[in-house]
Amino acid sequence: MDNETQAVTRVDIEVAASLIAGAVRRTPMLDGGAEFFGTSGQVVNKLELLQHTGSFKPRGALHRALTSDVPDSGLIAASGGNHGLAVAWVAQRLGVPGEIFVPEVSPPAKVDKIRKLGATVHVTGALYDDALAACRTRQLETGALDIHAYDHDGTIAGAGTIGLEIEEDLPDVDTVLVSLGGGGLSSGIAAWFDGTGTKVVVVEPETSCCFSAAMQAGEPVDVTVAGVAADSLGARRIGETNWDALRHANALSITVADDAIRDAQRRFWSSMQLVVEPGGATAAAALWSGVYVPAANETVAVIVCGANCDPASVTT
Repeated sequence: MDNETQAVTRVDIEVAASLIAGAVRRTPMLDGGAEFFGTSGQVVNKLELLQHTGSFKPRGALHRALTSDVPDSGLIAASGGNHGLAVAWVAQRLGVPGEIFVPEVSPPAKVDKIRKLGATVHVTGALYDDALAACRTRQLETGALDIHAYDHDGTIAGAGTIGLEIEEDLPDVDTVLVSLGGGGLSSGIAAWFDGTGTKVVVVEPETSCCFSAAMQAGEPVDVTVAGVAADSLGARRIGETNWDALRHANALSITVADDAIRDAQRRFWSSMQLVVEPGGATAAAALWSGVYVPAANETVAVIVCGANCDPASVTT
């Protein structure tokens, strides 16, 4: 990949950061201490679940909108839930209509939040890709700006601003653990740290692992989508742009069991009183389950990327 052009660069991400500054939150980093994860070395949580709408998604959605011509018909998107919340939030900020397509697997709590932000919501199809197909058909009718959940340079650059913040707040970071659904967040992180020596480790559920499958096949392939995080990490195939960025940065791939994700959710609640959705807890699950074991002096950042779930599913 060394002789190929990197689509999204650090400069692109710096520009994105300047455009969205003041609108999105600079989320905190919390050192849980080695005893929190039961590891040696330093492990710090990037609490992106404290972002507007409860996930990292507003960064990419807002940047995509601000760098595009937004028509009077507004914004349209397909989403498992979190991206739809972000696009609805952006539409509200810009004063334009928002139309969101979500699959039946989307939690009712997320769907209700999207509606409360003023967007029109269509629940259609079993999984994300079904909602995406319906969204594309509708976009041809309305001409609204389609803000893809992950497979677009503007979305990737916005997500990459998380990497910029991690580097500024934790200059000696050796490794970043990040979850992956279609690849928007992870490819943004990979684009920021590409060539810096910081290792990017992509963590996916065993039940929905399009990056792992692509790594094994040598190219993006369709996978079966199931499991506890299917609403947020439920793409059938990794995005082409995302795949290219992750390969360019030599990102690593690991998978974790659904039980490990649920355990991570419970630990975040019992130790920090944080309600973390399954997709948001997936990266941390790699540490608690022992799938990823840091070296003695390794400094690790864990992106905790979402909070949109029923609190009762975590606290009881």
